[in-house]
Amino acid sequence: MIPPRLDNLSRNAADGRQAADFTALSPAPTLARMTPQPNPEAGAAVKAADRDHVFHSWSAQELIDPLAVAGAEGSYFWDYDGRRYLDFSSGLVYTNIGYQHPRVVAAIQEQAARMTTFAPAFAIEARSEAARLIAERTPGDLDKIFFTNGGADAVEHAIRMARLHTGRPKVLSAYRSYHGGTQQAVNITGDPRRWASDSGTAGVVHFWAPYLYRSRFYAETEEQECARALEHLETTIAFEGPSTVAAIILETIPGTAGIMVPPPGYLAGVRELCDKYGIVFVLDEVMAGFGRTGEWFAADLFGVTPDLLTFAKGVNSGYVPLGGVAISGAIAETFGKRPYPGGLTYSGHPLACAAAVATINVMAEEGVVENAARLGASVVGPQLRELAARHPSVGEVRGVGMFWALELVRNRETREPLVPYNAAGEANAPMAAFAAAAKGSGLWPFVNMNRTHVVPPCTVSEAELKEGLAALDGALSVADEYTR
Repeated sequence: MIPPRLDNLSRNAADGRQAADFTALSPAPTLARMTPQPNPEAGAAVKAADRDHVFHSWSAQELIDPLAVAGAEGSYFWDYDGRRYLDFSSGLVYTNIGYQHPRVVAAIQEQAARMTTFAPAFAIEARSEAARLIAERTPGDLDKIFFTNGGADAVEHAIRMARLHTGRPKVLSAYRSYHGGTQQAVNITGDPRRWASDSGTAGVVHFWAPYLYRSRFYAETEEQECARALEHLETTIAFEGPSTVAAIILETIPGTAGIMVPPPGYLAGVRELCDKYGIVFVLDEVMAGFGRTGEWFAADLFGVTPDLLTFAKGVNSGYVPLGGVAISGAIAETFGKRPYPGGLTYSGHPLACAAAVATINVMAEEGVVENAARLGASVVGPQLRELAARHPSVGEVRGVGMFWALELVRNRETREPLVPYNAAGEANAPMAAFAAAAKGSGLWPFVNMNRTHVVPPCTVSEAELKEGLAALDGALSVADEYTR
């Protein structure tokens, strides 16, 4: 049974909108259509303080120009000059229920009024209910929830659990992956953000996961790609020594690396290899989880249950930082009478957990997961394929739910990327021009290397999608200028 107070946290919508200050906004039929009033002086002050004092991640500090954001609502945000953007990036692919959902804002306010914080060693109502709701939705017997502050430390702890459970040192992970920016998580990562912090003693071995469009296995069909990728993985296990491998970690559907939906049978094949060699199977659902793929978890698309599942982002749409590891019965039993040597001061923070309770209930009651599945199949996929037919810069369209990528190329026949791998500066000019064109049309894109991802909030409407896809159409015309 849902405790009455926590049930109210997610249902208390009546006064939720009153908490935000909308006095500077012009009246409009819906909040998402509100037009912000310009206040460039305030924006300049925000920008100046940022430039003086904020150190930004993944950036050369003197070469960036952060946009000063004045507010956000639903699928939109706006700057201090009054320009509004439709957010096709969902922040960093985490605002699955959009910005400022009133029921979640109200739940955070109510929890703050009652108990803002408490140490993780105690049983707290919001924490217990968040864990119960998450465990109800995870596949299989992943019924124990270890809370972290975000996705990277969730991965850190999942790997620690796997190593302690098996007594083995090595972790296998895929190239073209991202698992977080902390020391172990960034070593497990397979993209260039790893390079500056790589350590030969980290016990991490990378392998090639399936990616038919740029197959490393000379495959021509999904069936070939699946079979050859599994053979490659088993060979890697054999040459590394099965008795040394603690875990294989995969993003169920890789996110930042390109939204490459694995071919049918691949994840089931990895599950079989893990069972065969006594290896812990970890699925990273930090980006793909909580409705993003049109299912609660992407693992549900493939009928696969891992031993450990990491989550963050969409669990409460990033309203208050929260992540975690969902743990199988067998691994939980390892630490039944043996202390688990790990923890965080803010594990299961009450404000974060209250936000998670409200978010999960909102998603269930408002059909958010179903909305992502329906509009992904009926609007996003078909219209992206129509764009691909018109624009020579689009090499491939792939995705599911509200989780899509366009691979941009200079030449469809050769599949030469629009910009080189990990391009910077002048070499990245075509993608920079594409992004500038999108922003000029009021669309905020998610751009990485030679791809643009279509990842709006899972609450997005059909009208908003069509608005964004029309702007994307125009921006692709700019990318087309660089094709040959």
